[in-house]
Amino acid sequence: MSRLSMGVIGLGEVAQVVHLPVLRSLPDLFEVTAVCDISPGLLDRIGGQYGVANRYADVVEMLNRERLDCVLVLNSDEYHAEAVVAALDRAIHVLVEKPMCLSPREAERIIAARDRSGAVVMVGYMRRFAPAFVEATEQIGKLGRINYARVHDVIGRNQLIIDQTIFVDRPDDIPRAKLEERWAKGRALVADALGDVPDVLAGTYRLLCGLGSHDLSAMRELLGPPRGVAAARQWRDGQFIAALLEYDDFLVTYETGVDEQLRFDAHIEVYGDLATMRVQYDTPYVRHFPTLLVTEESRGDGLHRTVSRPHLKDPYTHELEYFHTIVTTGGQPKTGPEDFVEDLDLFAELIRVMAA
Repeated sequence: MSRLSMGVIGLGEVAQVVHLPVLRSLPDLFEVTAVCDISPGLLDRIGGQYGVANRYADVVEMLNRERLDCVLVLNSDEYHAEAVVAALDRAIHVLVEKPMCLSPREAERIIAARDRSGAVVMVGYMRRFAPAFVEATEQIGKLGRINYARVHDVIGRNQLIIDQTIFVDRPDDIPRAKLEERWAKGRALVADALGDVPDVLAGTYRLLCGLGSHDLSAMRELLGPPRGVAAARQWRDGQFIAALLEYDDFLVTYETGVDEQLRFDAHIEVYGDLATMRVQYDTPYVRHFPTLLVTEESRGDGLHRTVSRPHLKDPYTHELEYFHTIVTTGGQPKTGPEDFVEDLDLFAELIRVMAA
């Protein structure tokens, strides 16, 4: 089995809590040979912690100087597209954390660069690689006619969980000018995607691109894309969202929000004529918390409840193993750029309905 040389772009929270530990657990598949971050302190400390000598403050410099098979793009969302396209222009395969980008124009650039290079681009939708979710996609036909579905994701801030379980190195050496540049770039990209919308709807869009992309992407794989958005509302300055999504002969409610409670409640529940199926997620920031598939069905006079826990391996590990397989054997990932564009289109439609 071939081992891929990997560059990691962005050494922040998700890299420290999830990706770098998972990569360390897969030494036969990946070797992290270079890291990149705008924080000199993170480069020094995290690079040292993982024994990576080749450390860069600039993505292009890293890509030009290193011989990499692939990169893992974990930097701030506003800069995902730049990093992805730069890697593709050098025929380097890419796994990019969701959201792949923030605007359709960026997505077009990424797709064009992929087509020029022939390299793989895969979007990091780890929930879709959880064994319980994969089992749900295989079993959903047994529910009979689908009558209703509920997509729910109301969680406490991730840091509330992280602070109890792992130390995260949060740098204080990023220049104020760099932060302001990032904020301005984010506003410009949202305007490019949506046009002139109030700040609160711009913030709602960013929540959809972040937390919401997990839920709606998984929904699309399980149920197919919705026909349209019947209703949508936001409140608490865009931190809570509820929507009614139309399918051909059933409806889906979508509800999401972030609060100050120390809990993680995310699930997709599908109600069929013959049975009900629920995919229950737990926080991804504590590794090996299992995703569960809960099925309820009537048998004679009784209601039977089955809980399936296919594997304790965390979804991020399954995702990276899948990425390795796609890169080394060929083929296109199920979470490719075109798949992500379907999410961008749905996010924009949700915002249009909220603005009406």
